[in-house]
Amino acid sequence: MPRPTAAQLAYGSATVIVSTIAMLLLSQTSTGLGVAVISAAALALGLLVAVTVPLPRRRGRHAATRTRTASPVPNTVPQDLAAGAPAPAPAPVEHPVHH
Repeated sequence: MPRPTAAQLAYGSATVIVSTIAMLLLSQTSTGLGVAVISAAALALGLLVAVTVPLPRRRGRHAATRTRTASPVPNTVPQDLAAGAPAPAPAPVEHPVHH
């Protein structure tokens, strides 16, 4: 398993701290069991955030190998256009209306 990056540690730690404080304030619990449940939930949430932070892409030899072995771009010109037939008109683009 690779080591966590600085971004993963920062996001995970910040999530644990902020979510613990928010849940404790919102629940207004004062029992030890309530605090333990909230702390465990915040820790699980922080772990989930830390794991889902995107990892930086590798550069160097491994990246060059991946780009060299990539499949070539397929020919996307339809046969009618290649033969000289007129291109079909593009469909109108619909934009969302904001009120």
